[in-house]
Amino acid sequence: MPIDRQNVPVSPLTPAADSEAEFLAGVGRRVRDARAKHAMTRKQLAEASATSERYLALIEGGKGNPSVGVLHKIAQALGLSPAQLLPSGGRNSAAHLGLMQLIAELPPSRLAAVGDAIHAAMTGTGPFDRARRIALIGLRGAGKSTLGRLLAATLAVPFIELNRVIEQEYGAAIPLLMEMAGPATFRRYERRCLEQVVAEHASCVLATAGGIVSAPETFSRLLKSTHTIWIRARPEDHMGRVMQQGDFRPMAANREAMMDLKAILEARAADYGRAEAVVDTSGQSIEQSADALTASARRLLIS
Repeated sequence: MPIDRQNVPVSPLTPAADSEAEFLAGVGRRVRDARAKHAMTRKQLAEASATSERYLALIEGGKGNPSVGVLHKIAQALGLSPAQLLPSGGRNSAAHLGLMQLIAELPPSRLAAVGDAIHAAMTGTGPFDRARRIALIGLRGAGKSTLGRLLAATLAVPFIELNRVIEQEYGAAIPLLMEMAGPATFRRYERRCLEQVVAEHASCVLATAGGIVSAPETFSRLLKSTHTIWIRARPEDHMGRVMQQGDFRPMAANREAMMDLKAILEARAADYGRAEAVVDTSGQSIEQSADALTASARRLLIS
């Protein structure tokens, strides 16, 4: 029987096509956010994944349909599994979304305690042992090293920069490690050296690299074994302080440095926000920021 086409609704986008477009847009967002979290330009990711920059732009815009092989190469360049670049799908249940909404409404100071309670309920174990360790997280240029030294002196505990421990363990400076061995090796040393610091110091102030949040297992370990404080600043302050230090890595061969910096901060904000406290150094003197940090640290250590 011939089809009566006059009675067949015509839609420019079928449900199946609409679903595929939504899925590809989700993949694009995951790739774009992961790239920003790792502070990689699109050109750098294209080179690391052997993918054309133009095609990568299409993927990030939800217009490309990458093969499994291409997705694998992109994920590998980002230090992720391909599954981590796929939209969450089954995690969008009403119960899951409701729980995420409740967590989103919590003040930062309550997140660690709620995380402890969830972990204890799931594993049957007790609270985490953070001892008297304070860890400072945040993007380069926030003031972690300067304020960390002042806090350690006030608390009369050792000040440790995780990157310096990594350099001692590897036997070379971080830029050389990254150039010779790559990000994946750096992350392995970062995790190993964090475990070393936790094992050797029940009390300390630890300054971490800004990208520690892009290594989920290492960051989770940090949250469980230290009282974390996010040293936050405006993008303009980050950029200005780094340039004053003579470090032009965020701007190297990149005319859109400020846009990239804002994307990095946006991509990492949710992870940085998992800290137990936040100290904003924008528009503050070193003395004011140090006083705010000391007050936050003391509250955490007696809680």
